[in-house]
Amino acid sequence: MSSPVKTLYRPVGQAELDLIRASGFRAFAPRLPHQPIFYPVLSEGYATQIARDWNTKDAASDFTGYVLRFSVLEEFLNGYEIHTVGDSRHQEYWIPAGDVEKLNQRIVGKIEILSVHRRI
Repeated sequence: MSSPVKTLYRPVGQAELDLIRASGFRAFAPRLPHQPIFYPVLSEGYATQIARDWNTKDAASDFTGYVLRFSVLEEFLNGYEIHTVGDSRHQEYWIPAGDVEKLNQRIVGKIEILSVHRRI
């Protein structure tokens, strides 16, 4: 019997996508010192909003936003609360930077690119 999984989404810029690609689309990179949490979001719409409205205006993202989809073993996520930020549709997990490797070990399948948004 397989364990239940939960589908999550992640908006990323070009540099982060390059690191994910280097992993064979199997893992997220460790957080940088100024990134204390990793925040996968619960809806594609919310991830799209961030990628389109934030990443495309950010030089550090190379003015490009990608929406990624991935699945994680649900039992891992049970140890983390869902946070609502702003709009009630804006829900995300706050996973401490030190737990990203644990999350990576519980990703089922590959991380997929769903859409790309570029500055116009």
